[in-house]
Amino acid sequence: MSGSHHPTLDSPHRSFVLGIGLNLLFVAVEATFGVLAGSLALLADAGHNLSDVLGLALAWGAMLLARRPPTERRTYGLRASSILAALGNALLLLVAVGGIAWEAVRRLGQPAPVATGTVMLVAGVGIVINAATALLFWRGRERDLNIRGAFLHLAADAGVSLGVVLAGAFIQLTGWDFVDPVVTLFIALLILVATWGLLRRSVDLALQAVPEHIDMERVRARLRELPGVSEVHDLHVWAMSTTEAALTAHLIAREPQVESTAMSALRARLRDECGIAHITLQMETSPCGNCGPTEARPDALGGAHAAHAH
Repeated sequence: MSGSHHPTLDSPHRSFVLGIGLNLLFVAVEATFGVLAGSLALLADAGHNLSDVLGLALAWGAMLLARRPPTERRTYGLRASSILAALGNALLLLVAVGGIAWEAVRRLGQPAPVATGTVMLVAGVGIVINAATALLFWRGRERDLNIRGAFLHLAADAGVSLGVVLAGAFIQLTGWDFVDPVVTLFIALLILVATWGLLRRSVDLALQAVPEHIDMERVRARLRELPGVSEVHDLHVWAMSTTEAALTAHLIAREPQVESTAMSALRARLRDECGIAHITLQMETSPCGNCGPTEARPDALGGAHAAHAH
């Protein structure tokens, strides 16, 4: 067997600390002014922001757990917790969207007076805080599904706050209180569209589907480039976490041994081109049928080793 392991990318812990701290402070301020102004819209948005703080805490906790070293019982450590957190974040966003839409529909039937001045001022502060904290997760949103979830949470909050400001301004000009729930429904639809992609990718990773960024045809081509390899079969690629992927495959070759330099080059190419850092290959000189241990002819290709980020 051949094993290849590399440490994970450093997690943006400082971004999570700032995001959680600033948003908790804003939730307290928004809820206070919501009570003082008698604004149900601000109180509802404060509840939505609180759910996003819980989502950020969930994602951060999963990233910390993913750095725990493997044990005899959990040989991959707790890497997969980041996938569960991404899935939980997507579900939490959907619940939040459902709550927002429900309240908006209810208020369509019974439009309530809105204290537009206070609402616009507090929501304006919310735009600044949520947009600033969302930018903290901008760079990592493509490589890590948890960071993408955090970014979507905060970007959605900024969008909600912007909608509240625009609705407040329009209501102040026209006196049409029904504009507030209409704008809220539109924002909820936008959040739903963004969240659906996160949910779909999270479910795929939880079901051990091939991560979207990995081209399986390229992976097969790289495996066939090994000297002497004539066939690739029993190929599996799956996500170990939201940032790490693993590969196992059986290779049929004329010789059971492959030069270590060729194997090292293959590992490097799969890591750099396909984002796969954990690679296990079994070499065979003939098809193994059902791939049982009595029919295959496995040979070790270099020493397996593990390196874990700390």
